[in-house]
Formats: sequence, C-alpha cells, structure tokens
Amino acid sequence: MATRRGFLAGLLATGALPRLGWADVGQPAYLAAAKTAEGGFALHGLSGGGVSLFHLPLPSRGHAATAHPTRAEAVAFARRPGTFALVIDCATGHVRAELTPPAGRQFNGHGAYSADGSVLFTSEVVATTSEGRIGQWDTETWARIGEWASGGIGPHEVRLLHDGGLVIANGGIETDPQDRSKLNIDRMRPNLTILDAAGSVQATVALPQALHQNSIRHLALAADGTVAFAMQWEGDATEQVPLLGLYRAGQDPVLCNPPPEDTLTMQGYAGSVAFDGAGQTVAITSPKGGAVMLFALDGTWIATHRRADLCGVAAHPQGFTLTDGAGAVWFADADGLQPLSRVDAAWDNHLVAIAKAAV
Repeated sequence: MATRRGFLAGLLATGALPRLGWADVGQPAYLAAAKTAEGGFALHGLSGGGVSLFHLPLPSRGHAATAHPTRAEAVAFARRPGTFALVIDCATGHVRAELTPPAGRQFNGHGAYSADGSVLFTSEVVATTSEGRIGQWDTETWARIGEWASGGIGPHEVRLLHDGGLVIANGGIETDPQDRSKLNIDRMRPNLTILDAAGSVQATVALPQALHQNSIRHLALAADGTVAFAMQWEGDATEQVPLLGLYRAGQDPVLCNPPPEDTLTMQGYAGSVAFDGAGQTVAITSPKGGAVMLFALDGTWIATHRRADLCGVAAHPQGFTLTDGAGAVWFADADGLQPLSRVDAAWDNHLVAIAKAAV
C-alpha cells in the first residue's frame, strides 16, 4: 500500500506539489538526532510535548541539525569531525543533497541557515591545521558559493545573529586529522568571533589567560542579542572554573559560577546551552555530570537539577525542554525536572529548536 510520504515524494519528483512547510509535517518544535534501538541512527522531529512526529534514517551518528526557516527541510550534520551533511526533505524523507566539504576539510558538527533560507553556513576546519572556515552553500542548487575564515582554531557551533551576521564558537583546539588527539592544550586560545553579513570580523572575544584552556563550544542567542556560550575545560580536572559565559556587544563577557558545592558537578563539561522561552534564564547541561544548571542573565546561579546523561536542551514556552541518553524528554524550570515523553532510542547531544517563524 502506498504511504502518504511515498505519495508526496512522487508528486514532488514530478513538480506537481510545491515544497511543504513545517506545518505540513505536524509543526515540530524541535529536531534531535538519536541512536535507534536496533543500532542505527535517525533524525527526529519532536512536538512541543516531546512526541516524535517523524524520524528519518541517517547513515551514521548525527550530532546537530539546523532547520530551514520556512520549508520542511533540515540539514543533519555528522558527528565531528565529519564528512557528510545531509539535506533532508522532512515531508517525504527524501535526501535532497549530500554535502561534502572541499578536499582537506572536515565539517565540525554544526551549521545555520541565513534568515531567508537562501544560504547555508557550515562550521569547518582545515584538517591539517584545525584553522576554522565557514562554508557557504546555495540552498537551491547546493553548490558551494564561498567561504570565510572563522576567526580562530577549531570552530564548532555557528549561529545567525539578528542583523544577518554570525557568531562563531572557536574552540581553540588543534586536533590530529586522523585520531582526533589534541595537540595544543598548553597553548590553546578559544574565542567568540562576530562576523557581519559580509564576513568581516566585527569583534573577537577572548577569555582571561587563566581560562585559556576553557574551550568555547556551543552557543545560544536571546531575543535581545545576548549570546550565551558553553565551555569544556581542558585543564586540571580539580580546578573550579565557569562553564557558561554571557556576551553582549561592546561589553566584557560575564562568566557564570555556581555555588561552591556545585562547582565540580558538571565535571568540566558543558554539552549544550539554551535560553528559556522568555529569554530570562539560561541553562547548560552536562552528560558527564548528569546535570542541568540554570542561571539568570546577570550570571546568578538559580538551580541545579540532576539526571543521568542529560544533554540536549532548548527553549520551552515556560522553561526548557531537555533530552537524555535513555530516550526521555523532560521539562525543566527553576523548580525541577518533569517527564514529558520517551522514545525507544538514545538521544544525542543536541535538541534544536525550530524557530517560530519556521512553524
């Protein structure tokens, strides 16, 4: 019997149906990669309540995804360093394109669409040096149309700013292109780089020298332009260091510290970061520490909640939605964690919110 997805795929192949929007696939609120119970890998679209509305196969472990602003299309990125980024039609399951970085490059797990969806930006490294690049791809032809320097070493997440520019988390770590061993821990220098819409560097934000081993990895953006950045500590594991920073244009970053009794809870590793739906609270997660920490925008610690292998986090209208490695989806606010749903799969590191305008 023909399936609805197969029927839609046939219509799209003949040009008889326009590209569908997110409402046509159930208005998912989030995208998340997962390992299936059978050992395969998939990309899921989740409702606001954490229910899986669709799941589409991936060739290997996924890391993060990014959603087109209007059409039901997602780009799923391989676990870094990777050589695939799949452009998936979420209405039909059809892979529209498989992107491959230029020779000698590797994708680094994240990307972002331009505001109008015409360009995809991809986080990349030069394999032999770990120098950062931001690739540009035309989203109609999927031809590579350019690239910019990322402004640092080992870029990971890249986010689109409200003015059309980009903020880039340059982790600062040089890695061996074959075995991913870290080569420069003693001299690493992570930074945030702000590019304008033409790719010119507008600002470079570095950490104090004492924190030069705090690799800046993941980003979240508030409506007022505040950038939250999550870090992973490469220094002495017994040192007490902040794993969350807040940056506002023209100001020094605010580094957020939990109370002394919670300082080592995250085990030096923040895996994901997000603002809540109101943009007034920010959360970082740690699968290593099995915890989520909430902070106010002035850097004040609010709460720590514990759950094994908790990592994915994204905005919920009343707080946060989170995912863990056991397949559970959670709601969190200052008062604690509440279960929303569960799938027979292991969620990967990131829960990606689909912008309201895209739904």
